[in-house]
Amino acid sequence: MTGTEHRPQSLSLVGIKKSYGGLAVIHGIDLAIEEGEFIVFVGPSGCGKSTLLRMIAGLEEVSEGEIVIKARDVTDLDPSERGIAMVFQSYALYPHMTVRDNMGFSLKMSRTATDEIDRRVSRASSILKLDHLLDRRPGQLSGGQRQRVAIGRAIVRQPDVFLFDEPLSNLDAELRVSMRIEIARLHRELGNTMIYVTHDQTEAMTLASRIVILRDGRIEQVGTPRQVYEDPGNTFVAGFIGSPRMNLLEGAWEKGAVRIGEALLPAPRINAELSEGHAVTFGIRPEHVAIDAACATGLLAVVEFSEYLGGVCYLYCRLPGGQGITIESRGHLQPSDGDHLKLSFPPERSFLFDATGIRIR
Repeated sequence: MTGTEHRPQSLSLVGIKKSYGGLAVIHGIDLAIEEGEFIVFVGPSGCGKSTLLRMIAGLEEVSEGEIVIKARDVTDLDPSERGIAMVFQSYALYPHMTVRDNMGFSLKMSRTATDEIDRRVSRASSILKLDHLLDRRPGQLSGGQRQRVAIGRAIVRQPDVFLFDEPLSNLDAELRVSMRIEIARLHRELGNTMIYVTHDQTEAMTLASRIVILRDGRIEQVGTPRQVYEDPGNTFVAGFIGSPRMNLLEGAWEKGAVRIGEALLPAPRINAELSEGHAVTFGIRPEHVAIDAACATGLLAVVEFSEYLGGVCYLYCRLPGGQGITIESRGHLQPSDGDHLKLSFPPERSFLFDATGIRIR
């Protein structure tokens, strides 16, 4: 496939709006998802990501707009007619049924032939490595095993699109890592379109073909994990994606550089023309801040708190004007609380934003 060719669209959202009475919560979402993509909706609590997923699933009515799956307008169809399968945060398994019966229950209710049910359950259990658990009941399973059963229940339906609503939130940290690997492997093996909602940006960055970043019912940016991390379009995306978050320092444009306090910092190359004194926000990620005592144009900072994590140390510092800055330090250099540092910033790794938060390019 060449760079100009695209896979067929699996799902399209066209002008999607959602209101509860007079309260608008989704404000005209347009999004085209290609066949086989792994799309992650991410954003802070209340941004509308779960509401949007539930509208795709048919569990919430659409106030305005169209949802198209495999060239079919499914906006007004029941969930069972949309060709989707959903995996929820809660496992929602029947406690009195075996794993085998839980996975095949929806097929049984749709009067699928018994041998076909057995075939699909066998295939799903093989993919998810559940063969040895088929005769157990949910109460005899770990949290990770229950979630795999819930995913298996979705697989047997052979949907066009899988929908995941924060499926790993109830698991501990170690299980979340292993389940991320399971879900990534599942996507490779099945090749289906998957839409995944999470508040965890680690899940978003590691799983997604593309990330959809939402805020207040609107899309802020869509892109690959690398694109949204390395080329944020505004201060919200810059601050939301990345842990620790990007440093965003208030300054002013002066003589082709950025004035922050007493320091004049080299600016990234931009095409826009800025007037002297123009208010700007200077952005740089913690891993790109250098501790450089010899830098003539550096910023002075005082270490307030250091966080040693083995291979990396995060330094939370304060600038003379009161602004905070975070530095990622690797290697043998481990400053202590109260130490004074001089910092430099490679202009090719920095960003400028205007007073509205929009990137200056």
